[in-house]
Amino acid sequence: MADSAKDLLLDADHIRKEFGGLVASNDVDFTIPRGSIVSLIGPNGAGKTTFFNMLTGVYKPTAGSIVFDGTEITGKPPHAITKLGIGRTFQNIRLFPQMTALENVLVGMHARLHAGILGAIVRGPRTRREEREARDKARELLRYSGLKSRHNAYANSLPYGDQRRLEVARALATDPKLILLDEPTAGMNPQETADFIGFVSRLRDERGLTVLLIEHDMKVVMGVSDRVTVLEYGEKIAEGTPHEVQNDERVVEAYLGKGATDSG
Repeated sequence: MADSAKDLLLDADHIRKEFGGLVASNDVDFTIPRGSIVSLIGPNGAGKTTFFNMLTGVYKPTAGSIVFDGTEITGKPPHAITKLGIGRTFQNIRLFPQMTALENVLVGMHARLHAGILGAIVRGPRTRREEREARDKARELLRYSGLKSRHNAYANSLPYGDQRRLEVARALATDPKLILLDEPTAGMNPQETADFIGFVSRLRDERGLTVLLIEHDMKVVMGVSDRVTVLEYGEKIAEGTPHEVQNDERVVEAYLGKGATDSG
């Protein structure tokens, strides 16, 4: 896959983030080719979620620039970045527990609805039509995400794996071009994990989405990724195909410790 400017959906250049005296991201260059599945891996504390938070506007980089689909997004607020086409899930599930699955997905659609406050109060024909269409789309997203029979179930009553799927459905409701999944298989059993790997592949193959994953499960990373980037202490230490990264000495050291490689 070529990395020419038009083939890149996201281009982060020399990204640096400091919290007081702590450097969480140290001049990281990172690109995401359009239509790819890219994984960001590294030991705990490597700076992966911090990097996600800069891409989605939660944190503003101390230095560097982020360009998404030809638009500079460095330091833009989260709602503006969502509107441009970046959706995300969170490491700790952030659903509205006392709302139904359908209502949670409708919340995700909010950025795309046109009715303003006046329209919501008056509820004319156009507003009612938009609400109908939104509900139909939300049901379709729930079906697509494997939650067809769960429309009216409260989020906090769903099994863990279904809550993860609901979070993805809500992210899809924002109509993203790029979806960021933060530890999506954490807490899943092996069968749920295997199903989820297939689901992520379908997001790209059937819906044309580009996917960025943070994931600890190496089976998931190696099974689904086109490219893997490895962070350690906020620095990029390796990048390449899953096979290349798996056999990189620095990556083995980062995960197993230098002693493990020296003794082998």
